[in-house]
Amino acid sequence: MKDIFKKIISKTMELEARMVLRKYKPKIVAVTGSVGKTSTKDAIYTAMSGSFFVRKSEKSFNSDIGIPLTILGCQNAWSNPLMWIKNILVGLSSIIFKEKYPEWLVLEVGADRPGDIRKITKWLKPDIVVITKFAKVPVHIEFFESRDDLINEKWYLVRALKTGGTLVINADDEDSVEMSKDFSGQIIKYGFDNPANVKAENLDYLYEDGESNKKVMGISFRINYEGNSLPMFVRGSVGIPNIYSILASVAVGFVNKINPVKINEMFAEHDTPKGRMKLIKGIKGSTIIDDTYNSSPLAVASALQTLNDIKTKGRKIAVLGDMMELGKLSSEEHYNAGKIAGEFCDLILTVGMRSKKLAEGALDANLDEGKIFQYDDSVTAGKEFQNEIKEGDLILVKGSQSMRMEKFVLEIMAEPEKAEELLVRQEEEWLAR
Repeated sequence: MKDIFKKIISKTMELEARMVLRKYKPKIVAVTGSVGKTSTKDAIYTAMSGSFFVRKSEKSFNSDIGIPLTILGCQNAWSNPLMWIKNILVGLSSIIFKEKYPEWLVLEVGADRPGDIRKITKWLKPDIVVITKFAKVPVHIEFFESRDDLINEKWYLVRALKTGGTLVINADDEDSVEMSKDFSGQIIKYGFDNPANVKAENLDYLYEDGESNKKVMGISFRINYEGNSLPMFVRGSVGIPNIYSILASVAVGFVNKINPVKINEMFAEHDTPKGRMKLIKGIKGSTIIDDTYNSSPLAVASALQTLNDIKTKGRKIAVLGDMMELGKLSSEEHYNAGKIAGEFCDLILTVGMRSKKLAEGALDANLDEGKIFQYDDSVTAGKEFQNEIKEGDLILVKGSQSMRMEKFVLEIMAEPEKAEELLVRQEEEWLAR
């Protein structure tokens, strides 16, 4: 009965969304890829919102129900049937009455199973498609025959572009560059290393009271495009993925002829998404890099590289939970992550059954066994590890969504009363799980 109700709701919301698009004809930026979709979607919203009336997907609404919810301007009703009925009535109101509707929609589009994006693109036709990056071992590969099948599924979004539409790709991603060779429309590239229309240079870390204090507070870099040089400062978060997200957003602004000064003004107040390389004050003067939203081999490698690059007075500690949905690649990829971490981390904590392979990798990288702590769940890990934390420690926390690594952060953050403001999955529905 529950599944039947869910299907009825999904089909009704999709029908209403299609009718709303037909009535108001907003322009659409659609974002897909293996990693960085939500951060990129949020950055694009920041870049555009100072010049247009824009609506973005909330959180990571990127599915056959999440996309219609965004189009209709509704919230996820979870398991509340009355709230779903309210959402349907909101959709009907938008169809029947004339409302002030956004000029642009910024939509995140994901794929859990074969056919997900192909089905959506039967009715969703973007004006701009942004491809973030295709990981060598993507998350959600479990239900696909191969990595290529997953990439081809996401490429349906490019095939759905309107005539005259623009494709924005990561110039540093080999798969995107190769696939785009068959695209005949306008292509804008962004990146660090390879030739790109929008390029980042001079990456540096920001520290409190200068580098001598060694307490990281953000990143700085420059963006060069069309002869313009744009200084960027991102406070409260770190990591190359956040820079790629901003590069993609500047590329979209470039397509829409937004003044670079205006873009810079908008990013002065930009707040990167929760659980994505966010800096949070930890107990005993430590600093937490909260990357607890989700996890994949590429994202773990990137987060560990950032942990390695940042200067700190204290120890570098990696707290890594299981990576899910990797299928037969799970053991190998956990082992590889442990080997990377073991080469430079002072301490490693693993959380979950799969991460026992991670510990093996760290041992093979010559990290002393006494510096590896293994736990079954994130809450126990947080409670027990509190006593081990010292002043100046820099602690990276990461794991797949189902590992609930934000619960570990809650146990070691200096201001737990701000959990709702700072951490992911603080809604009642999540807290009850």
